[in-house]
Parts: sequence; C-alpha cells; structure tokens
Amino acid sequence: MNLKEIQNLIKFVAKSGASEVKLEIEDVKITIRTGGSNKTQFQQMTLPVSVPQAPIPQAAMGAETIVDAERVVEVPTSDDSKYITIKSPIIGTFYRRPSPDKPIFAEVGQTITEGDVLCIIEAMKLFNEIESEVSGKIIKILVDDSSPVEFDQPLFLVDPS
Repeated sequence: MNLKEIQNLIKFVAKSGASEVKLEIEDVKITIRTGGSNKTQFQQMTLPVSVPQAPIPQAAMGAETIVDAERVVEVPTSDDSKYITIKSPIIGTFYRRPSPDKPIFAEVGQTITEGDVLCIIEAMKLFNEIESEVSGKIIKILVDDSSPVEFDQPLFLVDPS
C-alpha cells in the first residue's frame, strides 16, 4: 500500500463519519481514528515478516500523524474551463448502470438536471448513487465502467449552458 492509497483511505474515512477503522494488509497494519473535529489521526505500524517488502516512506512509518481531511479543489484546464467537473465524493468502483441488465444512467450528449443519478460507486460492498449537483449537458465521461476511482477524481464534464 503506497502513501497515495493511504491518503485516499484517510480522506474516505473522514468523510464517512466512522470513528475508527483498522486495516491489516500483509505486513502493514493501519488504524485511522477520527475525532469530533475535522482532523483525522493516522497511525501505521509494520509487523514483523520474513519476506522482503516494498519500502514504505519514512514519513508514513511508526509515528502518529495528524492529517487535515479537507477537500482539494482542482482548477480545470483552459479548454475545459467553461465546463463543470463532477468529481467522485468517495473511493471505490465506478459503475455506469445499476446492474448488467439495466440501462446506463447517463450518456454523452444527454441533458441532466440537478438530482439525476449519474453513476454508482461501490465502496466496501455499499452501492452509492452519485447524483448531479448541476443541470446541463454531459460533454465527456472521464472514467471507464467497472474501474476504480479515487476521492475527488473527475468523473464527468458537464456544459451548464
């Protein structure tokens, strides 16, 4: 598990409202505790193991770190500046349809309104419907069906005009 994946996990736990999450993968044990404020405590320990492992960054090892779990805002590129980017609120697996035999939620060129379901993101066996917060026309779908997405990853470009 690399540092980027750990940071995404911290953001996900902070947004989920869980007070504590423990995760053990191979030789890495991670405990994330959230307090009443907007801060998340993160602690990582390595367990003794006899097989060689990929190096873990020094900043992530052993010490307890407080991470500010605020949302990062991306500035769109100049050619897409007139479009609104709909981003993933959680990490998980992106699905364009509710099940394989059902129609797709949203297509390129489709006009959407506020509250329309655009996709589903599966996170920890929970299927979360992602609704549009804007009205407009879908210009581009930025993620392939059944692919993993990260927190705050762009999913759709919408033309609000």
